[in-house]
Amino acid sequence: MSDIIIIGGGVAGVSAAACLAPHAQVTLLETEKSLAYHASGRSAAMFIRDYGNASVKALNAASADHHHNADGGVLSRRGMMLVARADQGAAFHADASDLGLDEITLDEAAALWPILNPDTVGHAAYRPDAYDLDTDLLIQNYARRARAAGAGFVTGAAVSAITRDGARWRVTAGGQNYSADIIVNAAGAWADDIARMAGVAPIGIIPYRRSMARIAAPEGLDTSKWPFVDGVEESWYAKPDAGALIVSPSEEDPADPHDAWADDMVLAEGLARYEEMVTHPVTRMLANWAGLRSFAPDRTLVIGPDAHTPGFHWLAGQGGYGFQTAPAASQLAADLITGAAPALDAATITALSPARFA
Repeated sequence: MSDIIIIGGGVAGVSAAACLAPHAQVTLLETEKSLAYHASGRSAAMFIRDYGNASVKALNAASADHHHNADGGVLSRRGMMLVARADQGAAFHADASDLGLDEITLDEAAALWPILNPDTVGHAAYRPDAYDLDTDLLIQNYARRARAAGAGFVTGAAVSAITRDGARWRVTAGGQNYSADIIVNAAGAWADDIARMAGVAPIGIIPYRRSMARIAAPEGLDTSKWPFVDGVEESWYAKPDAGALIVSPSEEDPADPHDAWADDMVLAEGLARYEEMVTHPVTRMLANWAGLRSFAPDRTLVIGPDAHTPGFHWLAGQGGYGFQTAPAASQLAADLITGAAPALDAATITALSPARFA
């Protein structure tokens, strides 16, 4: 018998388990044989405080202290640069303002990112306080905290049925039966599927594929101190990765929930956009992969009790913001379940609530 069943073992579900386990008996069910396999295992792994809409930025701000300090912190300074062609000035200035970047000269930009192509880059902006986020460490920290408080983690347990028996939920997963007063739907790309299974109206969460390529670093250059570099209007991004570079086309192609893989043509087009802005061509691809970023219709996270179904709580629609918002998002979910007073302001809580879709 469990008080709370969390469905989904990505960063949302694992962080929620850590926040809820001190207050209730928690069982987390994950389809895969390991935690953080899908979107959480394929993250760009950055913390950029001003990345996202107003509600996301509020969650980022509320998560910053945890990321910097809890369990020794999970952040290391990387810096962020935005680049654009000369004819993209309007979009460049809009992006730089939204992301809190300051315009810099092309000479300053080249000093930070030596492969910048001065013949094609016409604008550059930068902020030093963007950080690599150790996603694996964050998952481990939350899982350790959850287990220490008594939470149970069951992997290889695909949910096949959800029914209501009086005031309690009955969940069949991995051939076993579980029951609880509360379900937390942290199923990522499968969040609407889980809702339908429980007889709850779906919200309209759509998974979008985003691909990544790991490429060899330009010969003879040390990439370790290079910034995260974003193309204007999120047309591509690149960041150092263990002596190589990760480049993403930054595409958003709608997809059904599945174990995503990269599209070769999309990768080629994205790498071409990246190559336009650099002096060193892509010589070889070391690996590629893709993940699904799942958004609600208004591109804002969905956190809180379902408007029509008692005992069914949402923690979904993280899009590309799951790791950077996890501390505040999971704490809000736990506060709303346990009746504690949330630290977030009322307007943000309302903006995140599933009731907005009722």
